[in-house]
Amino acid sequence: MPDLDSSEKFRNEVSEIEQRIRPYIRRTPVIEINPADLGITCASIALKLELMQYAGSFKTRGAFTNLLSRKIPNAGVVAASGGNHGAAVAYAAMRLGIPATIFVPTISSPAKIERIRSYGARLEIRGDLYADALVASQEFERESGALSIHAFDQLETIRGQGTLALELEQQAPNLDTVLVGVGGGGLIGGIAAWYGGRSRVIGVEPRKSPTLTRAFEAGQPVDAEAGGIAADSLAPRRVGELVFPIARQYVERVVLVEDEMIEHAQQCLWNDLRIIAEPGGSAAFAALISSVYVPADGERVGVVVSGGNTVVTLRAVTQ
Repeated sequence: MPDLDSSEKFRNEVSEIEQRIRPYIRRTPVIEINPADLGITCASIALKLELMQYAGSFKTRGAFTNLLSRKIPNAGVVAASGGNHGAAVAYAAMRLGIPATIFVPTISSPAKIERIRSYGARLEIRGDLYADALVASQEFERESGALSIHAFDQLETIRGQGTLALELEQQAPNLDTVLVGVGGGGLIGGIAAWYGGRSRVIGVEPRKSPTLTRAFEAGQPVDAEAGGIAADSLAPRRVGELVFPIARQYVERVVLVEDEMIEHAQQCLWNDLRIIAEPGGSAAFAALISSVYVPADGERVGVVVSGGNTVVTLRAVTQ
């Protein structure tokens, strides 16, 4: 397995990648909110608004890193996705003039499917879950010769997501803790490897799709439940093989949130900040405001709001 143990080496790689992809990504904002407004007694809360990234999520960082770092065949690229990764790969391929085929399951939200179509990629809907779409994409890869862009278990993907942590540390230095939603683990892997123990990294998973929780319990990646409100972004069945050793070394622990907590977090983000986040993008915030993660007095907390690809209705934005 490639060496990802050296956090300094990883930071150097991420810094180089950040320069490579900078012309194609947004430096997404960080906003400070008053902890007292949420009934929390920590020193500060910084929200990293990655839902404002091109294609609507952090996945765009990993997509461009892959497409700009690897040799692309004439057949183009293929990706399996719950939605956000597919949208990111489709967007990056459109910007770079590369053919892209995206496989998604039936659970993908209409907003994400429409995003993928809008970027001109070939879209295939296969199976009920991400794992089903992944199998179909692998068959297409073998038949077509297209390059597979994995949603999380690929070195380029992990390094690309690490650029989010690079930005966050510049924008909100000296954070004690960073809360990160977990699906396959590409995002938390990149963030945890970047900080390398210099800040505490806490994973947040829906109770109905506890991929990293089950891996920690078993001591290795294993199949987990893959359901719940955030199944189209945080339920890949198991955490990545490359991600797991990073998480075991640098992620302090994982906490679980209920679907109702995620819905509450979405509503709070809208009511208090006029931010419309998707369920998976709201999971980390849910852990904080539902007291699943309770910061200490004086703690400086960062929260990644990772995606915003959701259907907006008049009712949703007028409540």
